Amino acid sequence: MPKAFPKEFREDVVRVYRDSDASMAQVAKDFGISASCLKRWLAIDERNSTRSSGSSTSGSESDALREANKRIKLLEQENEVLRRAAAYLSQAHLPGK
Repeated sequence: MPKAFPKEFREDVVRVYRDSDASMAQVAKDFGISASCLKRWLAIDERNSTRSSGSSTSGSESDALREANKRIKLLEQENEVLRRAAAYLSQAHLPGK
């Protein structure tokens, strides 16, 4: 089970990361946490700030954004498959094999 950190500590780490030019890994190391932990805290903070600021986008806009994000993810997966296939096929047709 991961070690639980106080809410104030998490908020301070997120604030320091956002206010500095340091990398995520460096800030995490400075505070003695993992980079994945900091990444998760940033995502949670982003969700909380979006909720607390009120819904600035209408329901249809958020639905469209959600669909666009799904499409982007699918296209990225397809691109990765094509990249791997191209690498495999380029290795299969090398002269001298």
